[in-house]
Amino acid sequence: MKKIAVFGKPGSGKSTLSKALALAAGIPLYQLDSIMYKPNGELVDRGLFDEEHARILSSGSWLIDGVGPLSSFNQRLEAADTLVYVDLPYLTSYWFVTKRLLKGVVVKPEGWPDGSSVLKGTLASYKVLRLCPNFWNDDFNARLEALSDKKSLYIVKSVSELNNFVSRNIASLY
Repeated sequence: MKKIAVFGKPGSGKSTLSKALALAAGIPLYQLDSIMYKPNGELVDRGLFDEEHARILSSGSWLIDGVGPLSSFNQRLEAADTLVYVDLPYLTSYWFVTKRLLKGVVVKPEGWPDGSSVLKGTLASYKVLRLCPNFWNDDFNARLEALSDKKSLYIVKSVSELNNFVSRNIASLY
């Protein structure tokens, strides 16, 4: 396990899981939002993002947290040797997004781009969550299953599994 892609819906706990997993595995962590956004919260130029993303994918080891543009997400799925799909129930993701907003009044959320508005990000997360069933569906799950012939695939389906993922799986991830 040297190249790990962690992905899922907004508010699913990806950033918290990724930080713990990268630390336990000793792998560099790249939180996609910090690569996609400038410190003021604006998107970086797509060409610059693509260059940085390609540089990370070509490195010896990485853990990338997030989805980002579909073309880069697909590249990451192919390049990774380990896929971690955080697939919590929608109600849980809505609650986590709301909780992140409430906490964000006091402290910057985990993996949040510097200078980005937590309120704007939260509204965007709610919008994306409404659209998620169009992407995170049976066809996507079938694609993941097909990829699992060549890679390790972990699907996290509950908060309990999320909270215990690193301690339960770190030995098998090496």
